Amino acid sequence: MSYTASVVGGSGFTGGELLRLLAGHPEFELVQATSRSKTKKTIGHSHPNLRHVDLRFSDPSELKSVDVLFAATPHGISMEQIDRFQDAADTVVDLSADFRLPTEELYDEYYDGHDRPELLEKAEYALPELNRENLPGADIIASGGCNATATIVGLLPLFEQDILSGDEQVVVDVKVGSSEGGAGGGEASSHPERSGVVRPYAPTGHRHEAEIEAFLGLDVSFTVHAVDMIRGASATCHIFPDEPVSKADLWKSYRGSYADEPFVELVAGGGGVYRYPEPKAVAGTNRAEVGFELDPANRRVVVFSAIDNMMKGSAGQAIHAANIALGIDETAGLEFTGLHPVGAP
Repeated sequence: MSYTASVVGGSGFTGGELLRLLAGHPEFELVQATSRSKTKKTIGHSHPNLRHVDLRFSDPSELKSVDVLFAATPHGISMEQIDRFQDAADTVVDLSADFRLPTEELYDEYYDGHDRPELLEKAEYALPELNRENLPGADIIASGGCNATATIVGLLPLFEQDILSGDEQVVVDVKVGSSEGGAGGGEASSHPERSGVVRPYAPTGHRHEAEIEAFLGLDVSFTVHAVDMIRGASATCHIFPDEPVSKADLWKSYRGSYADEPFVELVAGGGGVYRYPEPKAVAGTNRAEVGFELDPANRRVVVFSAIDNMMKGSAGQAIHAANIALGIDETAGLEFTGLHPVGAP
C-alpha cells in the first residue's frame, strides 16, 4: 500500500531533505510541496540535487488532501495552521518546535507560549528509540530538536538500564553545523563569519534543554557551539554517577538498549581513525553513532553521540516516525549508509 504525502515549507534545507527522502521512498507518493517565496518554481530551483523530481512549489494556501502532511515551517506556523493541516491529512508530522514539548508551562518558559495547548497531550514525540510504542496510529507527530536528539540518544541507555536515576550532575556540550540555522540563517551563518569558528552561541538556557529534561527526567547543564561544518551535531556528555560504574556496565547498558535499533551504532574506542562518534561518518544518513569512555579517577562517564542534524535530527527522524505510525517497514526510504571519504559534512 502506498501513501500520498505533501511537504509544507519545502524550500528550506530541512524541507529539501524531506523531499529527497519522499521522492525515493517506496511507500510514499510525493504529490505536493509548498513555498510562499518559491511558488510555481521547480523543486530543483531550490534543491539542485532534486532536479529530476517533476514537481513545482505551490502556495501553502492551497493544500491538497493527502495521507501524510510534513510541516517544515518556522516555529509558530504549525500551531496556527494545525486545523488546516489536519483537514488536509490524516497524519501531520511537524518538524518545528510547535508540538514537541509535553506541557503548556514549558512553552511559557522556553518559547512565547502556545496557541493550542489542548493538542499537546495528543502529539507524539517522533524519536523512535524513545517513543516507538506510542507512534502507531498517531495523528500529530512532533520531530525532536537536533541538539536534543543527539543528547537523548547518547544518554537514554543510562536511564533505561538504571545506571542513572536523574539526580546526578550531567554536563552536555554540543557542537553543530551551519545548516542548523536554516536557509535564512542570517549574518552569523554566512560563510565569512562561520568559517573556522568554534563559537559558543547558547552558553546557557538553550531551548532544547526543555526536551531533554522533559523526556529523560533530569536537569542538564547544556551548552551549544557553532563550528565549521555544514551538517552534523556532536554531543559530549559528562556524567558523574552516584555509584561506581564499570566499562562492562556501560557496554551492557548500551547493548541492552540499542542491540535491535536499526539506526544506532555503538562506536566506543575501537581501532582506526574514527574511534568515537563522528558527524562526518553519518552525514546524509539517519544513523546515530554513540560511544562512551570511563574516567575512574574522576568518577566520570563521558558519552559521545553524533548525528546528521538534518536527518536523524529532523527529516530522517520524521520519516522514520511516519513509517512506524503507518505500519511501514521502519527503515523504508532511509537505507542510505553514507560515504567515505567525504568532504566536510
